Amino acid sequence: MNATIIFLILLVLMLTGMPISISLGLTVLSFLFMFTQVPLESVALKLFTGIEKFEIMAIPFFILAGNFLTHGGVARRMIKFATSMVGHWYGGLGLAGVLACALFAAVSGSSPATVVAIGSILMPAMVKAGFPNKFGAGVITTSGALGILIPPSIVMVMYSVATNTSVGALFMAGVIPGIILASVLGGVTWFRARKFDYPRMPKASFGERVSAFRESVWGLFLIVVVMGGIYSGMFTPTEAAAMSAVYAFFVAVFVYKDLTMKDVPRVLLNSANMSAMLLYIITNAVLFSFIMTNENIPQALADWMLGHGLGMIAFLLAVNIILLLAGNFMEPSSIVLIFAPILFPVAMKLGIDPVHFGILMTVNMEVGMCHPPVGLNLYVASGITKMGITELTVAVWPWLLSMLVFLVAVTYVPIMSTWLPKTLGMM
Repeated sequence: MNATIIFLILLVLMLTGMPISISLGLTVLSFLFMFTQVPLESVALKLFTGIEKFEIMAIPFFILAGNFLTHGGVARRMIKFATSMVGHWYGGLGLAGVLACALFAAVSGSSPATVVAIGSILMPAMVKAGFPNKFGAGVITTSGALGILIPPSIVMVMYSVATNTSVGALFMAGVIPGIILASVLGGVTWFRARKFDYPRMPKASFGERVSAFRESVWGLFLIVVVMGGIYSGMFTPTEAAAMSAVYAFFVAVFVYKDLTMKDVPRVLLNSANMSAMLLYIITNAVLFSFIMTNENIPQALADWMLGHGLGMIAFLLAVNIILLLAGNFMEPSSIVLIFAPILFPVAMKLGIDPVHFGILMTVNMEVGMCHPPVGLNLYVASGITKMGITELTVAVWPWLLSMLVFLVAVTYVPIMSTWLPKTLGMM
């Protein structure tokens, strides 16, 4: 009964067009005042202790690093390197887009940032080379989603905060699924380019490839700094985030000189705005999680599912359907912070690995970012391509379909997610 009341209040507030974060906060306060005897002091205490976690510090640092790289010319250099490697294949510029998105994802941790950084440079180049607008839009919109699967990932940090799962293990778990998904999206791009005989670029010489690599190596080295540092135990994921922010600042201002010291305050302000927005969502989601736990809703759900004989396969299918439906209305951070505390205890009772469950949720977020009506990547890509959402939806469907097939594989083949962190002794 209480669960119904909570979700009814939340739904009504969301339908008024109120932002998710405010809807969450008002839902909690309304329920507390009208239906419980919970003292407000304990709520205030939970509010402060909930966002006191060290892992949360990684979020503003990764956002700052991503902003330095997005405002700098790192994306342009990565595109040049990717084009020199795969540009001569069918749909060469499209394949270069997939590769560049994968590389940029590994340094930014954000899907919208990846779409903007790569798409704004690559889309005009693809149109100029003779590719249809729809083809370029499909490649960039879906490949940009790699930003939350290939580590470092802000969504994975959110999941870690909500479930107390190791961020380092989640980052390592995202590597193999990220590479596989990038290969799948590249395969769809190559197949469609070959089918419709889209343009190919002249094959780059060995010297041109070396030159392109040398130009982009400073940006690419950030991957080594973050992943190498975490794996070697040199620093924690949060410390890796701080290192990446300092490194990105150094590269953008002093090495590539794409930014001057005058531009730095603007980048810092943008990062502060984005961080404040996410931290506000986290704060309200912590309260929402507190109410759910206080009312024993996750435990009741787990007992109900186990009592009705629903096993792991049926539960994982239900999770995918719930998260894909939620992706129609909400953005990834909100989905993870609302649903992880509810679904996670059930997953644990069914014996599902917490790291595997985290990757499963992350892939669902990726798919959600690429489908209407509120797919974040669709809106970002719409701004770049000047295409309507309906037109973009038609453009992305071949890649979106392949992402759904990949989601099924990740769901029921947990070794894809767990093999690397287990091999590295992180689980």
